[in-house]
Amino acid sequence: MKTEKLSVVEKVGFGAGDMSVNVMIAAMFYFMQYFYTDIFGLKPAHVGTLFLAARFIDALSDPLMGLLTDKIKSRWGRFRHYFLYLSVPYGFAVFLLFTTPDFSYNAKLVWAYVTYLFATLMFTGVAIPYISYIGVLTSDPKERLSANGYRMFFAKIANVVIVASVPELAALWGEGSPAKGYQLAMGFMSFVGVGLLLFCFATTRERVEHVVDKKPLGEQLQLLLKNDQWLVLAACCVLGTLGYAMRGGVAFYYTIYYLGGTESMAAMFTSAGIAASIVSMVASTWITKRYCKVQLFRWSQILVGVLSALMFFAVSPGDLALALVLYVILSFVVDLHAPVFWSAIAEAVDYGQAKTGKRVSGLAFGGISFCQKAGAGLAGFVTGLLLTFFGYQAGQEQSEFALTGISLMLTIIPGAFHALLGFVMFKYKITDRFYNEMKARGDIESEAPDHTIEELT
Repeated sequence: MKTEKLSVVEKVGFGAGDMSVNVMIAAMFYFMQYFYTDIFGLKPAHVGTLFLAARFIDALSDPLMGLLTDKIKSRWGRFRHYFLYLSVPYGFAVFLLFTTPDFSYNAKLVWAYVTYLFATLMFTGVAIPYISYIGVLTSDPKERLSANGYRMFFAKIANVVIVASVPELAALWGEGSPAKGYQLAMGFMSFVGVGLLLFCFATTRERVEHVVDKKPLGEQLQLLLKNDQWLVLAACCVLGTLGYAMRGGVAFYYTIYYLGGTESMAAMFTSAGIAASIVSMVASTWITKRYCKVQLFRWSQILVGVLSALMFFAVSPGDLALALVLYVILSFVVDLHAPVFWSAIAEAVDYGQAKTGKRVSGLAFGGISFCQKAGAGLAGFVTGLLLTFFGYQAGQEQSEFALTGISLMLTIIPGAFHALLGFVMFKYKITDRFYNEMKARGDIESEAPDHTIEELT
């Protein structure tokens, strides 16, 4: 199969797509739990239940969106047109997510459910095609890894900008009303997100067209479950997102209550961790040129468990400086695996085709997206229950028991999920050498490898 190198412009455009997707991811990972409890006034347990309920919607919407990408092809390809058509609805959904009408408590809860579920559906419509997109940009594993390095780098830039600036913009624009401030700040971010998604559409193209078996959902699911390497990645996705989302979801609580900081300090603390992740993206790309990407994946996540335990026992309440240093180191190590993971999904899809003789692409990527959101939903649900269990009270001085619980939720508990992820990865075997040998045998079919979709249509 002939492969084409990606230009820098196309890699930047691909990364811009993830910047847009991360407008909502940043909101859900870093702001949503704190926003719902401390600004909108919902109870932690109710917020956790909302996050879990949304995952039942995802259980239907994610596979269905994956099937749509398999069955529907426009003149731009199978994935790219969704960036054009759904960009504005996606941005509007983010704006509604942070719109907080002055209703009774029950009406507020209903509003939260409606807007959060709508945002979830719009996110699915954009994210499933986006995470599938790397498989049709190029078939070269090195180029995929490089493009995903750009993607993760720009995603982290988006996270830093949003986490660092939104609390400041909310204070500036809110005129004393945090709810109004967050609405305007996130409204601005959603507008930028729409532009980034359209830029991704304009600067990238689908150049590899795989043969897609348009089988019923049941048959595709059976084929997918025979793909043992995809199952490994699915388990890793749930575990990793559980740890990542729990840590991100309590970072504001940890800085404000455990370390005694302000909301601006919480934004700075969280942003510093995300900035370390940006450096991690670059380091990961450099390391994987010289060291096995699968080994990096395994051992970096096991190290996260060790560093998390160290942070729990070393940092005392109010010790902001030490907490910041350890949090930055932890955040750097956590994301060393990220570019590897997103490249591995495309390779696992190819592996499934080589193993079964049938290609299941849309459902595979849709399933990974569901696993990611399932991990985030479970993290939100568990965090809400744990905040309630430890006796957290919004906007008040916390008990020693509550402070210990918040510290555990930032360190030991998510660290355990990451360490388990590392051990699960010992079941993963698709190294670059393994993949190239599989490709050389002709096990991966492709149509029209030397032409773009536009040229074919």
